[in-house]
Amino acid sequence: MSDAKRPAPGTAADAHGDRRRTQRVQIAMPVIVRGKSGDKPFEEEASTISINANGCMVMLRARVTRDQEISVINPKTVEELPCTVVFLGRTGDGKTEVAFEFSEPSPLFWRIAFPPEDWDPAERKRPPTQAPRVVAPHRR
Repeated sequence: MSDAKRPAPGTAADAHGDRRRTQRVQIAMPVIVRGKSGDKPFEEEASTISINANGCMVMLRARVTRDQEISVINPKTVEELPCTVVFLGRTGDGKTEVAFEFSEPSPLFWRIAFPPEDWDPAERKRPPTQAPRVVAPHRR
């Protein structure tokens, strides 16, 4: 992401990642994160918190820094993409919330269909409260 697209440091959009170029999907998918923590290489299995066509957010035990270059691997396809750490969030249980951005948009990396931009999760179809009644065919 170029600096021209980044919000000013300290603004609400910068602190909370409120701006979205593509629809974010809350989904847990396995990933492997490779990089360096200090000068020591690491490889860590993680699970996504959310994904979009431009990257993902995970809880990571390894210590990384903003703007650090890392790689994310989809273990189902063994596809590996270079990424940049763009956000460090809350910490808990020895892990930190970390958002990565792909070097270039890669919606096919996740192998899912993303909802359209105007999709409202509140409008998604809900299962009926009662199962439909099955009527036995009339016998003669």
